[in-house]
Amino acid sequence: MLIINAEIRLHQGKSFNRKLRINDKMPGILYGKNQPSILLILDHNYIFNIQKQLNFYKKNVFLFIKDEKYTVKVQSIQRRTFQSKLLHIDFVYV
Repeated sequence: MLIINAEIRLHQGKSFNRKLRINDKMPGILYGKNQPSILLILDHNYIFNIQKQLNFYKKNVFLFIKDEKYTVKVQSIQRRTFQSKLLHIDFVYV
């Protein structure tokens, strides 16, 4: 089972997300039915390396936010068109 560490993101918007990406971070969100949505900050290089594994998209992933553990699945990933960069990732509660 894959483990991903995340931080809570307090700000939204294009300029804040650009600043994240400059610092090798990326925005994300955790959402689900009857659950609160949580805005996330993730390490881009770590996510980029583990997303190459096939089980990243098919199996459940452990997401650690502060001291809480969530079991989630990857819903979608947005990528840059001509660069090997990830822009955003969506997780869904399991």
